[in-house]
Amino acid sequence: MVDPTTATDRVRATAAALDAVVIGAGPGGLAAAAALRQQGLRALVVERDEQLGASWRGHYDRLHLHTTRRLSALPGLPIPRRYGRWVGRDDVVRYLEEYADHHELEITTGIEVRRVERSGAGWELPATGGRVLTAPAIVVATGHNHSPHIPDWPGRETFPGDLLHAAHYRNAAPYTGRDVLVVGVGNTGAEIAVDLAEGGAARVRLAVRTPPHILRRSTLGWPAQASGIVCRRLPTRLVDRIAPYVERAAVPDLSEFGLPRPGTGLYSRVLDGAIPVQDVGLVAAVRSRRVEPVAAVAGFDGEKVRLADGEEIRPEVVIAATGYRRGLEPLVGHLGVLDGRGRPVVHGARTPPETPGLYFTGFTNPISGMFREMAIDARRIARAAARTAARAR
Repeated sequence: MVDPTTATDRVRATAAALDAVVIGAGPGGLAAAAALRQQGLRALVVERDEQLGASWRGHYDRLHLHTTRRLSALPGLPIPRRYGRWVGRDDVVRYLEEYADHHELEITTGIEVRRVERSGAGWELPATGGRVLTAPAIVVATGHNHSPHIPDWPGRETFPGDLLHAAHYRNAAPYTGRDVLVVGVGNTGAEIAVDLAEGGAARVRLAVRTPPHILRRSTLGWPAQASGIVCRRLPTRLVDRIAPYVERAAVPDLSEFGLPRPGTGLYSRVLDGAIPVQDVGLVAAVRSRRVEPVAAVAGFDGEKVRLADGEEIRPEVVIAATGYRRGLEPLVGHLGVLDGRGRPVVHGARTPPETPGLYFTGFTNPISGMFREMAIDARRIARAAARTAARAR
């Protein structure tokens, strides 16, 4: 691993010689840096936390990739077979460390880039400690899960129990024997609810605003990710039309348990940012009533949680699996490169005409697998950045 102190000294001494700066040392940033290196470019990765892969280190204990090991490798290094088909959180972190060492990446930790500014034909990045980095190409890879978001529910501050974001959940041990409400039925909320039910929580309810599409992670050895890769090549309306038949064949109807089938198209939902839930125990937990779907949260009134259907419940703990904000506004919001939801208007190798050399990766959640798409983005960005660097010389 790169020593943070040595890396910081290197930033001071040689920043002017950089071809690119990569902001963020998660999988997207590391993949981009390795691909840039393979193009013969010198890239420095800057990370605000003290270790690379900080987001993955903070995830809950039972998390595994929902994509296969073979289809999740980053450029230039396969994920070791010993990590299994579905790679666990700790092994993902080990892989990222091995990846950085294998490619001899230049990484400096504990430095936060606060703003990206134009500087002549390139870019200037004021950072903590009075540092200013410059390079003709910048790759923003601060991550899809940057800033945990808890909705401002009415009366939230009156709730006397524990209220936490899913980002701060690790395992079920602190909730043994307790009544827990998990809010949000994406992959994170679904898996935390199952973890709580299996880990000894007295009661687990799952607040659902919009019923999700649920798919088996693998059917007869065929991973859902492979189907996702195929779907990306097909028209949205065709996928929406076929998907209900696949879902009915693979997943039983859970309507009688409070989780009806969704009425919206699967791929239409994906394009709007809602990835199908990969079943790693949710279906069985709902059918056995160990996890109880309930209506969405409308607000709080002291110890009571009011639901959208008028019901009031009294959980001891509320875990908000309510997503993240990308947090890009302070960094690049002034450049006009974000849409109304704070997402980059372009992704991968494409850059807006007014911001040449500025690239984004890791800000989508594709049905074909985030690691796979970040690997593809990395190679494309590196080729584009090589052209940018050549023009800057």
